[in-house]
Amino acid sequence: MAQYDVVIIGGGPGGYNAGIRAGQLGLKAAVVEKRGTLGGTCLNVGCMPSKALLHASELYAQANTEFATLGIEVTPRLNLPQMMQQKTDSVTALTKGIELLFKKNKVDWIKGAGKITGAGKVEVTAEDGAVTTLEAKNIVIATGSEPAGLPGVTVDQERIVDSTGALSLPEVPKHLVVIGAGIIGLELGSVWRRLGAKVTVVEFLDRITPGMDAETAKTFQRALTKQGIEFRLGAKVTAAKATKKNVTLTLEPVAGGEAQSLEADYVLLAIGRRPFTDGLGLESVGIETDKRGFIPTDHFRTSAPGVWATGDVILGPMLAHKAEEDAVACIETIAGKYAHVDYNLVPSVVYTAPEVAWVGKTEEQLKAEGRAYKSGKFPFSANSRAKINHETEGFVKVLADAATDEILGVHMIGPQVGELIGEYCVAMAFRAASEDVARTCHPHPTRSEALRQAAMGVEGWTMQA
Repeated sequence: MAQYDVVIIGGGPGGYNAGIRAGQLGLKAAVVEKRGTLGGTCLNVGCMPSKALLHASELYAQANTEFATLGIEVTPRLNLPQMMQQKTDSVTALTKGIELLFKKNKVDWIKGAGKITGAGKVEVTAEDGAVTTLEAKNIVIATGSEPAGLPGVTVDQERIVDSTGALSLPEVPKHLVVIGAGIIGLELGSVWRRLGAKVTVVEFLDRITPGMDAETAKTFQRALTKQGIEFRLGAKVTAAKATKKNVTLTLEPVAGGEAQSLEADYVLLAIGRRPFTDGLGLESVGIETDKRGFIPTDHFRTSAPGVWATGDVILGPMLAHKAEEDAVACIETIAGKYAHVDYNLVPSVVYTAPEVAWVGKTEEQLKAEGRAYKSGKFPFSANSRAKINHETEGFVKVLADAATDEILGVHMIGPQVGELIGEYCVAMAFRAASEDVARTCHPHPTRSEALRQAAMGVEGWTMQA
């Protein structure tokens, strides 16, 4: 029986970062992963391949609609197989990189499905049926999440697909219906809209992207509508009938009314994700999930001694970078160090065009808490670099405490704001005031100046015509 200081079940961003950090701290570590490659959903069928297609499809759309304005005359032709191949090549390079990091830090990759069979015991079943038992002083559950289902809609990965299937469609849909107006659905819907598909988004709520600052969400919806995406809000899908060539959806108004039919050749079900804990043997150590399937924890400790949980299987944002933070903090705690994750400082990004990024509190949250705040906002239409690049859509908004000026939340929509939000994450980690950012020199001409100008706006001294 192989013995380890820590055995991690799951090789995604949480799992592989936990393994690498354990190795760095001198712990004997193993990561159990049943997929044929490391990296989990994010690297294999999530964050990375979707960004590869978002990047490629954005360039294709720019070549069709924007290059002529810049004096570049081209007639682009879509080569979908090559676009898919470059996505696959990029993903392969990333997963191979994790394998190298495992070797460098002496982390064992145990291939197979992991299951807890008792205190300190993990049973691994390989693809060929061979069973290995590992003994561990500590077990970390980092199995991530899976797409959530919807009654009446059966995913067949042919005509009705989840996010995995939507990354590898064999053709550009004539009409793609996306069920769910969250981040995943809007990103993948944007990919196929840019490549020529008609895209209709059906959402149960009366708004898109729940949890996003409401003003930002309205601006975001207007931008996507201008790009040709249609929205059916306040509607619920009650049935989906698929044939070899198309899908017929039955929609009902949430507020009540007559049912309607909607036809498409492909449907993407993207209503969210749920923790993946099936078959882990939690009952063998007395762990019970909550009503939503999450594993209750206290600083990553579960109710079972020596068993820890991180990432999407515990409460908090279901984001790869949150899982990475959890992983490092969990392993450092196991190693006897002090570790902490501030979930208020976990940023979110939507990688559409324009991008949307935010961190901290929304205006709605601050109002619900009864907290007095001030705001400063600066539009990219007044930013020199954005103007020169013809990317003027969107704004930066800073929310600060009315009494102390501490930055409480930042919300951005605009060109590549996912690359800009990190500045405010650092500022908020040091509990900076908006004035601290407002009085910090930023390079000119850059989009980052909008970050400073928005902070200046909190006290009303934005340099804007």
